[in-house]
Amino acid sequence: MNSISVRALLVRGMLAGLIAGALALVVAYFLGEAQVDAAIALEEANSHDHGGGEELVSRTMQATGGLATGVLVFGVAAGGIAALVFCYALGRLGTFGPRATAALVAGAALLTVYVVPFLKYPANPPAVGNPDTIGQRTALFFLMVALSVLLGVAAVIIGKRLAPRLGNWDATIAASAGFVLAVGLAYAFLPSFDEVGKDFPASLLWEFRLSTLAVQTTLWSVFGLVFGYLTERLLVPGNGPAVPRAASTVG
Repeated sequence: MNSISVRALLVRGMLAGLIAGALALVVAYFLGEAQVDAAIALEEANSHDHGGGEELVSRTMQATGGLATGVLVFGVAAGGIAALVFCYALGRLGTFGPRATAALVAGAALLTVYVVPFLKYPANPPAVGNPDTIGQRTALFFLMVALSVLLGVAAVIIGKRLAPRLGNWDATIAASAGFVLAVGLAYAFLPSFDEVGKDFPASLLWEFRLSTLAVQTTLWSVFGLVFGYLTERLLVPGNGPAVPRAASTVG
């Protein structure tokens, strides 16, 4: 794929990420912030320190400007990275066209970057977790992300190599089973943390974790749909402005 096409796809990926981030922001604000406020109120009610130290950043700013900045920046950055992955994947995943490839990339990103690490180290609201272990928990979460991505890439490579001998269907099943087994071993050997207090409402914890999952699902689903539409208009003749013929092939 030539440099002009890669640049065009990168721009479209970042634009799709921005749009996806905006919709994910709406979900985060209306579904997640209520749980955060409830957790903060519970933490303050159970706290023995009522000194009321001055906040460096107000809760209102955290729930609006801070949340918007974080989600939108993540959306743009994730969209750009996913676009580069799309450039490599297009034409290498069988006969899938731009829209299908974009959907596969978005689904794989949701699975490996968020769902697999989330199942081992789920997000916690304020008032949950030991402050002394936050560094270790953060490091292990990102380690799980890296392992999940690497195992996902390995599964794709293995599946392609097995396909000529087993056929596409059986090769996909074998590679997927290997991925699940490897992830299970990682879950078993990496340390776990059970730091939820007995007095913390289980329903609040469940709703908070579901809201974080909803945010990521919204972001990657919208990205896949929008980016697939934009790439098809760019790369498929008759669906958008003409581009150099090399743009629709992968070198």
